[in-house]
Amino acid sequence: MKHLTTTLSVAALTAAFATEAMATEWNVSLWGKRREFTEHVHKIAELVEEKTGGEFTMNISYGGLSKNTENLDGISIGAFEMAQFCAGYHPDKNRAITVLELPFLGVETLEQERAVSRAVYAHPAVAEEMAQWNAKLLMTTPMPQYNIVGTGDARDTLESFDGMRVRATGGIGRAFESVGAVPTSVTATEAYQAMEAGVVDTVSFAQHAHLSFGTINEADWWTANLNPGTVNCPVVVNIDAYDMLSDEEREALDSSVEEALDYYIETYGKLLAKWDGVLDEKGVEKVVYSDEELAKFAEVAKPIHTAWIEEMSGQGLPAQELYDLVTSTLAEAKAGN
Repeated sequence: MKHLTTTLSVAALTAAFATEAMATEWNVSLWGKRREFTEHVHKIAELVEEKTGGEFTMNISYGGLSKNTENLDGISIGAFEMAQFCAGYHPDKNRAITVLELPFLGVETLEQERAVSRAVYAHPAVAEEMAQWNAKLLMTTPMPQYNIVGTGDARDTLESFDGMRVRATGGIGRAFESVGAVPTSVTATEAYQAMEAGVVDTVSFAQHAHLSFGTINEADWWTANLNPGTVNCPVVVNIDAYDMLSDEEREALDSSVEEALDYYIETYGKLLAKWDGVLDEKGVEKVVYSDEELAKFAEVAKPIHTAWIEEMSGQGLPAQELYDLVTSTLAEAKAGN
């Protein structure tokens, strides 16, 4: 009887350890704090856990695993299984998706941004480049067009940007530079301090970031319709970790992407709806550019597009193909609307 009890106990412990071993737990590296920008990550974690009965969970960390500028490096060495990053942090490592950060592409809505990003992410050249970092693109983070908040007198013409110190990265930074501004690529978490200390005159962000990082609190004015472009910030997973998932877990993850993005766009839409109220509350002036001024900015962007195609083509990427994919997908998305 004693032997039987011992046998049963060992069997129970073995089963318990096996059950525990079967559970999958991923670490996810984000930065800042929870905000509209990260809601799709929280939603996909919730959906995956629900679909797998709690057998696949995600621990979401804000800055505890890595700096935001080093998240792709962390993914490449398997320091964590999932992360978010922005292409402008290290354009040399993710050259192909920087096509999505070119200025004045004409994207107008979050749904259009979602469509063009999805198309580019699915291109074989993009997947191949990401695979060099052991990263698989899981989903985009659809961002509204960046606009800037500034201190001092409002800059309401293209000429007034001459000498302006602006926190801007990627193609947006190049667009401002081409009209005489001085872009700096301080990280999102450093932007408020840079503005407060007078290191920069203006900061280019989407609305959620102006709120989350406090730059709206230093602002005297806001460019309501400049819409120079946006950043592209994918959520990626470590390829080895993805491949180690069971079929059920992988299906739970993949099938949750679009639902998570739907939730993100719905959540972000609520912020956009109340943005004018935020400006009024904080006494921030809205700067509205004339069609003539906007046309000047758009003209400035054309050589930047051409230069990107030439440079990336010279590096062996199908740059023209990627650029055409963006423009054709955007045209389809607008026609569908």
